Amino acid sequence: MISRQKLIDQIKQKKSFLCVGLDTDIEKIPLFLKEYPDPVFEFNKRIIDATHDLCVSYKPNAAFYESRGIKGFKSLVDTWKYLPKDCLNIIDAKRGDMGNTSEMYAKAFFDEAASGMSFDAITISPYMGHDAVTAYLAYPDKWVVLLALTSSAGSKDFQYLTTEHGFLYEAVIQKANIWAGADRIMYVVGATKSTEFINIRKYAPDNFLLVPGVGAQGGSLAEVCRYGMNKDCGLIVNASRSIIYASNGVDFAEAARAEALNLQQQMQVELEKAGVI
Repeated sequence: MISRQKLIDQIKQKKSFLCVGLDTDIEKIPLFLKEYPDPVFEFNKRIIDATHDLCVSYKPNAAFYESRGIKGFKSLVDTWKYLPKDCLNIIDAKRGDMGNTSEMYAKAFFDEAASGMSFDAITISPYMGHDAVTAYLAYPDKWVVLLALTSSAGSKDFQYLTTEHGFLYEAVIQKANIWAGADRIMYVVGATKSTEFINIRKYAPDNFLLVPGVGAQGGSLAEVCRYGMNKDCGLIVNASRSIIYASNGVDFAEAARAEALNLQQQMQVELEKAGVI
């Protein structure tokens, strides 16, 4: 298990709060990898080898593996097995069903004996209420990462609807805080919503926030840190395409490392500025 304290320790040790997103599209990886028995796993393995000392987390996106059926599932299992055990590994599955369906989803990603995988954390859509979350919290050593405020254009459709507890995303955070503490629940907040971090920290002062959108989506790391960092850092900033597709040539792993190193160095500056390290 990667506990909250272990995560904080990794951030301080590596001077980084980078998460590398493994959104591996077989159509976008270098052509020479197609010669390998499992091109996707070979790609992931080389990305991991090139970046593991610069990041504290990896986040495979389940859709990129499920779309390839049995082959994709095997790539995901093999990738999970290869992930460094000192890094928080998150499956970006965005599940959101309830009852025994949730129990089966939890088993798929948390029960190694059943599926061959046991991720540390899973992204969840909380909009069906506690029924959609409790099956995952039943695993005492696992995290749930709840969608709170996303960077998508469609976030305005529902997440900003007003309720008696403020915007809907605010109501989600307030309610979820009842289900578990900051040692079990994280929230997804898009980097393009940087000024909203001040508001989110009113309701989730100690929770880690998983922040996509820095890099290819144009979010500002400096602004995310300015508004969202807490005394323990409290941020896991994900970058996917900007790292893993930094090159589509034989040097793709070296290019990925260079991009990850650039982000890590920026993160070190922000951690020092905030007094975290």
